[in-house]
Amino acid sequence: MNTRTTDHRTASPSLSPAPALPDGGQLCAPYAEAVLRHAGRDWLRLNVPGHAAAPGSDLAGLFGSRITALDFPPLLDGIDLGPDTPLDRALALAAEAWGARRTWFLTNGASQGNQIASMVAPALGRTLVVQRSVHSSVIDGLVLSGLDAVFVQPSVDPEQGIAHGVTAADVAEALERTPDAAAVYIVSPSYFGAVADVRAIADTAHSAGVPLIVDEAWGSHFGFHPGLPANALSAGADLATSSTHKLAGSLTQSAMLHLAEGPFADLLEPLVDRAFRLVQSTSASALLTASLDLARRSLVTGAGATGGSIAAADRVRRAVRALGRFTVVSDGFHAFPDIVGTDPLRVAIDTRAGGITGHEARRRLFRDHQIMVEVATDAAVVAVIGAGSAPDTDRFVEALHTLPSPLTTAPAGAGTGAAAGAGAEMLRLPAPGATKLSAREAFLSPALVVAAEEAVGRISADTLAAYPPGIPNVLPGEVITAEAVRFLQRTAAAPNGHVRGALDLGVTRLRVVA
Repeated sequence: MNTRTTDHRTASPSLSPAPALPDGGQLCAPYAEAVLRHAGRDWLRLNVPGHAAAPGSDLAGLFGSRITALDFPPLLDGIDLGPDTPLDRALALAAEAWGARRTWFLTNGASQGNQIASMVAPALGRTLVVQRSVHSSVIDGLVLSGLDAVFVQPSVDPEQGIAHGVTAADVAEALERTPDAAAVYIVSPSYFGAVADVRAIADTAHSAGVPLIVDEAWGSHFGFHPGLPANALSAGADLATSSTHKLAGSLTQSAMLHLAEGPFADLLEPLVDRAFRLVQSTSASALLTASLDLARRSLVTGAGATGGSIAAADRVRRAVRALGRFTVVSDGFHAFPDIVGTDPLRVAIDTRAGGITGHEARRRLFRDHQIMVEVATDAAVVAVIGAGSAPDTDRFVEALHTLPSPLTTAPAGAGTGAAAGAGAEMLRLPAPGATKLSAREAFLSPALVVAAEEAVGRISADTLAAYPPGIPNVLPGEVITAEAVRFLQRTAAAPNGHVRGALDLGVTRLRVVA
């Protein structure tokens, strides 16, 4: 496999052969090991960062002196400066591990990868055919790129109020009405672990002469154990964002972007490399970068530990089914034609079946049991088990089943937005309003702030997304509906509810195109 890489700081891409992989191959972590060796020397640090690894600093007192000693700036000889550096070798190893032609390390999350992918698409066409339930960072990318968008609506589970994926037929229909399509952009897996038929969608996109971009933020661990789904690149995707910190074990905010060795690689590689330098910090964190190198090594060499994580998740699902109070969301995935697989490390529990909303269940698990889950909706909570981790699943199952039913115990200070009991009105996903302007046009247009009720029927200037999971409910350029306002306000009022992009916590005011 060609794992061509370049010095990621140069002004123009170099298509020279990849550096030779180090002895030991995937058993090595060349960048992390180089940073560790560098920190072991007796440095007088008269450069940035300003903490200078001083042992008596507040940072060292809180995090430990080892953390500050490893916190180096970029452009250091023997680490990331010069030919065939440890960073180059780490990137080559990552590309090999994920089956990519080339991989970029990101220090601003998979959001940065989605922005890069959106920014290069105008070289391929004027309109992005994009799944409507993409992460808000993809919409941010539309603002940055100026592309028009044709949205493909995902399937929606009305009982759970969650969006899943799209089918190849959905994508084909959208491509037929989009002669200037630049690329197809989908999400797989979803926040609830639903896996799309990436192979069929890739074939559909390629038949139309456009690449497939996959936001695989939640699937960075895919392909590293036989019990896991295959990753998007192996199924035909051309570009995939990988939020490595989510389930693959790197530090928060670190991620990767992978380019396949496919029909669009020669065109995309220099474009992606240039866009990467536009949005990557010139002070990329050595700690985040080293964590990516280590996460790759752990995934490649830790199939046994990953198998243990899968077994732990299976134990939770079996216990929930056996106890009977709650249900497992993925047990109903067979009803949706767009879902062809499931991430076993995602454990989605329908809490309303047990008499408590997901938001309230999450709040009580956090407050009363010191248990954090990843996502809560009105109907469910989603727990995730990182590849290689071995959590106390019995503790989670026990705490889950000690939760009270708000039918008899109302949450303190919940208010009307908390949607207390199982008999309360279901908080359903709102249908999107009509698109009147491109995301960029709406974002850059003169705007004014009005009361939420006055915004109904007007064009939004902002992206508004119930968070987590961060799927936009209102896009710049879309008409704001009364249904969307009610949904966002109820989400904001729920325990731990938050609306990304809102002007205030209660979503009482909205920014609209003047």
